[in-house]
Amino acid sequence: MMTDSMRLPKRKAIAKFTLPVLTLMVLTITLPVGAQTGSDRKWNVSAGVGVSPLVGDISSRLSTGWHVAAGGGYDITRSVGFTVEYMYNGLGVSNSVLNSLRVPNGDAHVHSVTFNPIWHFKTGERFGAYAIVGGGYYRRTVEFTEPTTAIVNIFDPWWGYVGPVFIPVNRVLGSATSNAGGVNGGLGTTIALGHSGAKFYSEIRYHYANTHRSRTQMLPITFGIRW
Repeated sequence: MMTDSMRLPKRKAIAKFTLPVLTLMVLTITLPVGAQTGSDRKWNVSAGVGVSPLVGDISSRLSTGWHVAAGGGYDITRSVGFTVEYMYNGLGVSNSVLNSLRVPNGDAHVHSVTFNPIWHFKTGERFGAYAIVGGGYYRRTVEFTEPTTAIVNIFDPWWGYVGPVFIPVNRVLGSATSNAGGVNGGLGTTIALGHSGAKFYSEIRYHYANTHRSRTQMLPITFGIRW
């Protein structure tokens, strides 16, 4: 029988990545809904992915990861607007930390929800550029795990087998979660994709969150679509 401290890799992956992946999928599927053409379009949605380098003290304890981001916003004028964004960052734990704690595995992730004003300082028909700043809520979790096995009862209708099997699982040895406020700021560029109103954007932003003990400092580089 599995204990609460044992997690199946598949179930753990589903639990960890369901929210960001579903958010990204829903926003991507609904991009064309309600879209307007021309310069009078005010509302927008966006979805992107990228790499998440770390800076500051935390870069010696956690390792570079990846992220997904999704959001929606409103352009008050042609040059000024805002966006509300959700971002999930999946990070690793450095080997030096694992060795010092004498644990075999570990991972970390950061959820954030931020409100971000945007200033478009270049608003060409095809190419654009903008500055973005903002702040919001950040939640960082670090987990330390070790591989083990668990007995699970399965039913295979093809072979007609019902019984226990041994499968590999990860047992959580310990975890630490910190909730904090934070700020961010950066620059981005856009390229119009035909006459559909969609734009490809690339962006680099610095994120700082006042998390417990070690401050979370990231420099996510994002590529995505804004409609």
